[in-house]
Amino acid sequence: MPLVQISIAEGRSDAEIRSLMAEVHEAVVRAIDAPPASVRVLINQVPTTQWLSGGETLAEKAAAR
Repeated sequence: MPLVQISIAEGRSDAEIRSLMAEVHEAVVRAIDAPPASVRVLINQVPTTQWLSGGETLAEKAAAR
């Protein structure tokens, strides 16, 4: 049973998240010939205040723009 976990910064719409999940699901099915019912896709939305990149949180980077 393939399980794909994706961490992504908060801020995407439900429709965008749903589209991402569907695309990843189909990619796994195609790539390894997995039965569609066996593929699991989990999305973890991380607050931008809890995601550090280059020494700054994503929230800090957005505020500086």
